[in-house]
Amino acid sequence: MAYRNTLVHTQTTSNTSYQKTTLPNGIRVISEEIPTVKSASVGVWINTGSCNESAENNGITHFIEHMVFKGTEKRSAQQIARSIESVGGFMNAFTTKEHTCYYARVLDEYLEKAVDVLGDMVQHSTFPEKEIVKEKTVVLEEIKQSEDDPDDQVHEYFEKHLFGKHPLGMQIIGTAKNVSSFTRSELNRYLKEFYCSENIIVTAAGNFRHQDLVKLVEKSFSQTKNIKHTPVESALPKSKKFYKEFPKPIQQAHLCTGTIAFGVHSKLRYPAMVMNTVLGDGMSSRLFQQVREKHGLAYSVYSFMSLMNDIGTFGIYLGTDKKNVNKSIDLAYAELEKMKSKPLSKPELQRVKAQLKGNMLLSLESTSNRMMRLGSGELYFGKYTALDEIVKNIDAVTAEDIQGVSRQLFNVENFTTVILSPNNKEYSNN
Repeated sequence: MAYRNTLVHTQTTSNTSYQKTTLPNGIRVISEEIPTVKSASVGVWINTGSCNESAENNGITHFIEHMVFKGTEKRSAQQIARSIESVGGFMNAFTTKEHTCYYARVLDEYLEKAVDVLGDMVQHSTFPEKEIVKEKTVVLEEIKQSEDDPDDQVHEYFEKHLFGKHPLGMQIIGTAKNVSSFTRSELNRYLKEFYCSENIIVTAAGNFRHQDLVKLVEKSFSQTKNIKHTPVESALPKSKKFYKEFPKPIQQAHLCTGTIAFGVHSKLRYPAMVMNTVLGDGMSSRLFQQVREKHGLAYSVYSFMSLMNDIGTFGIYLGTDKKNVNKSIDLAYAELEKMKSKPLSKPELQRVKAQLKGNMLLSLESTSNRMMRLGSGELYFGKYTALDEIVKNIDAVTAEDIQGVSRQLFNVENFTTVILSPNNKEYSNN
């Protein structure tokens, strides 16, 4: 069977190489060969997430992610679990607002097994009724666990009120009502619509040959066909002023404040990366130094940027005593004003760029991180971005660029702010 093979980029630095092949059914296979390691990480990416859901089926993408581990035509749930762990490997999955990924890391000699198991799960899950009933209980407990974790829950509240009725405002995990109502036919219908070949990407990094990987994927995914469907588009939400406290039986106030940002394709992407590192990434960041080190108001404080295809978010998180909420917000907003009004000094700009590049390069010592980078790069850009190009783009960011992106984002009059606040009821941790 013939392949459409496209060698997009070859990188000889550190004995690594990148290759991409499109199978006849449209599935893309992307790899980075690293002959100096003894492992291989492989991921099966599905180009669907909670943003493809409606209010009525919100949570179904995440529920399917759970259910594909519960049995196929030739493997039971226990056999799936043992298949990778029995050879010392690791397997897991995750769902985001835009994507789903099933992945495994194994010794290089077991790459064939990893591809076979992942392919079997993604294509041939049977969704047994008794497993659906059990897994509903599991996911309902996962929802409860999330609700019991205020520093996690405050981000959900933040996104809900930031995006409003847009699908991006819905929780990835869904609602208890929806999860309880899912049927086998609904799962199969969603799977058939979105788990089609044009939506599937297989990425891998480690010690193997690209053409060997292509043959394994072709063998395991040959039955997957393409199904044309028209995506439902919703008008993108706009930033708006919102402030609300939600009383909870907790001891510490948790807050998120921020705004809607641009998408991952924006030319402001790299200035935003550098800006966020300066502002709130790590112990040397301005927020950490001001809110925690200088004033001692919080244990955890940071800023975050999340860039998706057409839209993004910027925000600040911190946890503090209820009486210090307003002071903490004022300190954080003061740092935003400084970012807008005063350019970074040359030494600070150089230091932050070195931090950002160092963190990125250190993360690439993991084959799993390299595999993830291949997947996200293909999903968002349809291509591989060489490390040299990323470093060049980071180095090109100027102090004026950072001021520019700060001025565009930091209009606090339009910020969405949510606070999970102690309700003063008796709390015991005994």
